[in-house]
Amino acid sequence: MEPTMPLAVPVPLLDLKKQYATLRDEIRAATDEVFESQGFILGPKVEAFEKAIAEYVGVKHAVGMSSGTDAQLAAMMALGIGPGDDVVTSPYTFFASAGAVVRLGARPVFCDIDPATCNVDPEKLAKAITPRTKAIQPVHLYGQCADMDPILAVAKEKGIPVIEDACQSLGAAYKGKKAGALGDFGAFSFFPSKNLGGFGDGGMVTTNDDGYATTLRALRMHGETSRYHHRLVGGNFRLDALQAVVLHVKLPHLDSWAEGRRQNAAEIERRFLEHGGRTFEEGGIGFPREAPGMYHVYNQFVVRVARGRREELKERLTGLKIGHAVYYPVPLHLQECFAGLGGKSGDYPEAERAAMETLALPVFPELTGSQKAFVAYHLAQFSRE
Repeated sequence: MEPTMPLAVPVPLLDLKKQYATLRDEIRAATDEVFESQGFILGPKVEAFEKAIAEYVGVKHAVGMSSGTDAQLAAMMALGIGPGDDVVTSPYTFFASAGAVVRLGARPVFCDIDPATCNVDPEKLAKAITPRTKAIQPVHLYGQCADMDPILAVAKEKGIPVIEDACQSLGAAYKGKKAGALGDFGAFSFFPSKNLGGFGDGGMVTTNDDGYATTLRALRMHGETSRYHHRLVGGNFRLDALQAVVLHVKLPHLDSWAEGRRQNAAEIERRFLEHGGRTFEEGGIGFPREAPGMYHVYNQFVVRVARGRREELKERLTGLKIGHAVYYPVPLHLQECFAGLGGKSGDYPEAERAAMETLALPVFPELTGSQKAFVAYHLAQFSRE
């Protein structure tokens, strides 16, 4: 029997207004305290939020930063990365993962991804290590940790520090340990669209090393160790107090929001299959998989579209007013600004394939049942054509 088409309803990719409506009074009260104090830069509000993040992640130190990009940059600066150094990272990720490396005069060296998770393939990591490798930066993409045990084993064997790019994965876990507590550093972003998003840019670096924490706190203040005394050259990487209080109000809800995303992803896939949707292997649509030992927080809900039909699906979803986005259409080794690295098509085939096949769909916790039903039905219909 042909499935009944659900009621047509618009489905945005993300609706932050719904989340704000539930927390408006608490957020405004917190920001009013900052306005009354007129203490906008660092201070006790930032310190309180740093402490809360450190406890949540399970580390000794959390150092507030102005963005996720600056969090990565500061972690690399704390390691003294610069000209002549290499940093191994993923070619399939947001630009900042490699951009921060190049800003320091170092060279990003890419390691292809595991197609099942879109994270760095540990089996290919050793070949990416060079005599100049100063750090390994695995990316916990879309809300799921990279396979860290083999990555950390390679790093330990070669004596190389690990910076977790956890900008999309606050709350994700690997074998019971949270993202940001696995390597030497964890870098997080609080961009508004993140699972824990601020009212502007913000970031955090986590670490268990006292010395690194001291250095990071100096680096975010232009390398200042005491008033107008600079042991290092740093930057202006400070987290604003206004962002800290907004994020602190939201933090207690993070786990329930993640559970909502997980349930929504599972429900959309279940309804898709009930409607006779064809899987990727059958020439249809492939849903993300939570690897063994992982806790996926679905910062993005990214499917794969078979047979080169992604653009066709995008057009269909646009007509239906179902939000969607492509993360990321051009792998980093093929970006124009990195042409000097000598990358070419075919160098990292799995990253290139993901760039052509993946599509992000709505999964935010406030999705209604009718919205999920509408998305699942039309995905299934498309997959069967």
